[in-house]
Amino acid sequence: MVLTRAVPVTALGENLAGLWQGLLREESGIAPLTHFDCGNYLSGLGGAIAGLQAPPGGSRLDPLLERVAVQLGPLPVGCRLLVASTKGEIDRLETVGRQRTLFPRGVLFEPLLAKIARRFDLADPGSNINAACASSSIALARGAAQIAAGQAEAVLIYSADILSEFVFSGFSALQALSPEPSRPFDRQRQGLTLGEAGVALLLMSEACARTAGETVLAYVAGWGVANDAHHVTAPARDGSGLIRASRLALCKAALAAEQIAAINAHGTGTVYNDAMELTAFGEIFGDSLPPMHGVKGSLGHCLGAAGGVEIAIAARALQEQTIPATCGCLDPEEATRGRVMNSSQSISGDYLLCTNSGFGGINSAVILQRGAQ
Repeated sequence: MVLTRAVPVTALGENLAGLWQGLLREESGIAPLTHFDCGNYLSGLGGAIAGLQAPPGGSRLDPLLERVAVQLGPLPVGCRLLVASTKGEIDRLETVGRQRTLFPRGVLFEPLLAKIARRFDLADPGSNINAACASSSIALARGAAQIAAGQAEAVLIYSADILSEFVFSGFSALQALSPEPSRPFDRQRQGLTLGEAGVALLLMSEACARTAGETVLAYVAGWGVANDAHHVTAPARDGSGLIRASRLALCKAALAAEQIAAINAHGTGTVYNDAMELTAFGEIFGDSLPPMHGVKGSLGHCLGAAGGVEIAIAARALQEQTIPATCGCLDPEEATRGRVMNSSQSISGDYLLCTNSGFGGINSAVILQRGAQ
């Protein structure tokens, strides 16, 4: 199966070309937040999308959906829908909570799915994959599996989460927010910075893509999902879940670890998650860790949408044979020296590993293969 369209809207760019150029210029979309008061929280920073205002009675997800949809264009007849969002229209819930009014049906996921399906003109009502910060990549894995099994010819993965005070306060209470922009894989990292994004990824069978005249951005070569069953919020220190997910993806793709040209890591900038990832990659790759990067120091952590944005970036990275800088990583951990850089790196090869890890011990891995040149 192939990835034929990728439309991310983030704090650093309104499309893939703009996002890619911003990353290559080593820019950051992280800035002081203005749409709610951060005075009581550990941080006042976030990767907010400019001009994203909720319509009366609506959510900030509404204009975000519109920005993505107008770029995506018409979809194939019979296209299936998978949504990946951890909190949906959480800003509407905040409003009614403060006003002590009736709980609006619209904050539930079923109406949100119907709204998304209508905007993309899809007959399939879809389903939401809520797997914490691995939601997008697990949705992509599920879509790829549906195509591989002959259950679909095309699947749209739409991922979106917004910055909300509800989520922000939760991460602050967990002592997970950094007072400065996050610094993935840096020795002095202090925590994560939250962000927001919407992204659409269109998967198709090769035959369907060929018939439709679609451009192949990348092939989905393999995927894996695993749960370490360790803790509600903390990752397993031994990286067991991520190791298993990555090895499942390698097995599915029929690849050896040394064939991976680069890694797009989850890289939250928290002390324990980054350490867990490095432990897992050390077990998988040994002394042959390939070039690696993370984008959350540029965009913030976009929760359920994070993996979708990173898969879009990974497809472009394979095309360009370049991975962007890991913004904020000024003093990299010893295990990453020469592999994680604060500047762009050239890579050489056809396969890139994308990983995501989330609360509840969930881990996912997707391997993309470079499209025909």
